[in-house]
Amino acid sequence: MNNRRKLLVALGAGALTAPFASFAQQSGKVWRVGWLIYIRRPDILDSHFTGAFPRGMRELGYVEGKNLVIESRFADFKPERLPGLAAELVQLKVDVIVSGSSPATRAAQKATSTIPIVMLADSDPVGNGFVASLARPGGNITGLSTIGVDTSPKLLEMLRSMVPKLSRVAVLVNPDDQVGQTSILKSVRAAGQRTGVTILSFDARVPQEIENAFAQMVRWKAGALIVARGPFLNNQPRLIAELAAKHRLPTIAGLTEYVEAGGLISYGPSLTDLFRRGATYVDKIFKGAKPGDLPVEQPTKFELFINRKTAKALGLAIPQSLLISADQVIE
Repeated sequence: MNNRRKLLVALGAGALTAPFASFAQQSGKVWRVGWLIYIRRPDILDSHFTGAFPRGMRELGYVEGKNLVIESRFADFKPERLPGLAAELVQLKVDVIVSGSSPATRAAQKATSTIPIVMLADSDPVGNGFVASLARPGGNITGLSTIGVDTSPKLLEMLRSMVPKLSRVAVLVNPDDQVGQTSILKSVRAAGQRTGVTILSFDARVPQEIENAFAQMVRWKAGALIVARGPFLNNQPRLIAELAAKHRLPTIAGLTEYVEAGGLISYGPSLTDLFRRGATYVDKIFKGAKPGDLPVEQPTKFELFINRKTAKALGLAIPQSLLISADQVIE
């Protein structure tokens, strides 16, 4: 074999063995993820939308107890606990913090400016001051946005298509989730002004306040209700569905679980899909990407669920255009 051929063989062998050597070296690393969640830990995590994140990590080859440790911190719907939990994760020197909501992202942002933060579902990352822009976040935070500001007017549009002569619409919000819901409420009010619908917000921080809010809506003579997306309200689908049925108030929410619990209609980005996709950001950061260089992605999967049985109970006709567009119609 001449010298030139020997050189080519050597170069070729090096090109083949280098990736395997790099992989072998990387496979010995045990990565630590800090997972900061506003809600209470679900009884069965794997069947809940939050469980899509660890499932996404498994799909990418990360196995808890082998090459991955997930330090989970659930705040049990108590926002005052988030700063302390975020500080715990920083002290543990995790490789990345994954935040499941705007309040959690805010707490993580205040706790560290160096550890990468991946947000899984934020309604307005730029407006909330988490990133400089969606294309170039620029700091230590990146992830996914629910673009709640853009989808909220669609909820009002759907209600108007079902409820004749709709003039008053209530919006149920959690005032503790100001970073996430202020922009949503502003967007709905702007849409109401354009269409001649009066919008009034009602606050609820705990389940009892949800019941009180419904009583106030009835006294205000609301014709329909929009449930703002947020960690606390997202996890009260059954209570909200029951109260909406009791007070015969056509209600639209942002999660499919609401319709499955007996609610009228839901429309919004799939949180299950967003939480699963969050794992790809963590994987990229583990492989050397900087959060500030990773564009914030928007939802690619939206879900429209309709409960026809509930519509009939309320005496409402579902427009054919909605039925055709629905991902699922519950009879």
